[in-house]
Amino acid sequence: MKVVLFCGGQGTRLRDQSAVLPKPLITIGDRPILWHLMRYYAHFGHTEFILCLGYQGRQISDYFLRYDECRFNDFTLDGGRRDLHSTDVSGWNIHCLDTGLNSNIGQRLLRVRELLEDQPMFLANYADGLSDVPLDRVIERFAGGNSVATFAAVQRPRPVPAIQCDTAGYVSSIAVPHDSRINGGFFVLRPEIFAYINEGEELVEQPFARLVSEARLTAYRHDGFWQSMDTFADKIIFDRMAAQGNCPWAVWRA
Repeated sequence: MKVVLFCGGQGTRLRDQSAVLPKPLITIGDRPILWHLMRYYAHFGHTEFILCLGYQGRQISDYFLRYDECRFNDFTLDGGRRDLHSTDVSGWNIHCLDTGLNSNIGQRLLRVRELLEDQPMFLANYADGLSDVPLDRVIERFAGGNSVATFAAVQRPRPVPAIQCDTAGYVSSIAVPHDSRINGGFFVLRPEIFAYINEGEELVEQPFARLVSEARLTAYRHDGFWQSMDTFADKIIFDRMAAQGNCPWAVWRA
């Protein structure tokens, strides 16, 4: 199944990092978050990737053009010939496409439509978060239903209290919602989604609202690990986890 990864955002909340690198290339340990995400999908057998490039997209394409597996895998050097003991990107098919500097997610998806319309289903992701979502179960549930799109509904990592007040401003309650969930990405989509996206629209706004009105949008409730990399504090969280060997998103190691 093809995997669409939206790699074109400017990462404004990671400005110190993204001024030098596009957000998908910001590292966790010694690998970009994009590599971790692609390795996650490859674990489930999905190795054809469509990278929707934009901001500093050349750096992302150059990363794969110059990728040297000997930097990360054991090898034997024999008379100038390198024999890898293991490989981590073998068999990956990577399409790098410029989908515009300022395009939103919906428009980036429209730009790669011709690569997806022959697919019964395809996968998509924001490319800035990692999870141990059981992808095979998500796909199985989606395939057995009639929805056009589904996504991982994850628990908010740092839930904040919700305030309820009347029109006069009197507060009636301040409490953390019991089940506070957000859209964590990890989409599974059918090509029918393109009929719901108009030019200029963001994917999860007007198109998803239309799907909701027709009862054709579902969510997979995931209570396991999920973490996005939106701020420098998030990068520190990832780096500390990697340093401790605590990488629940690395399902390929299990």
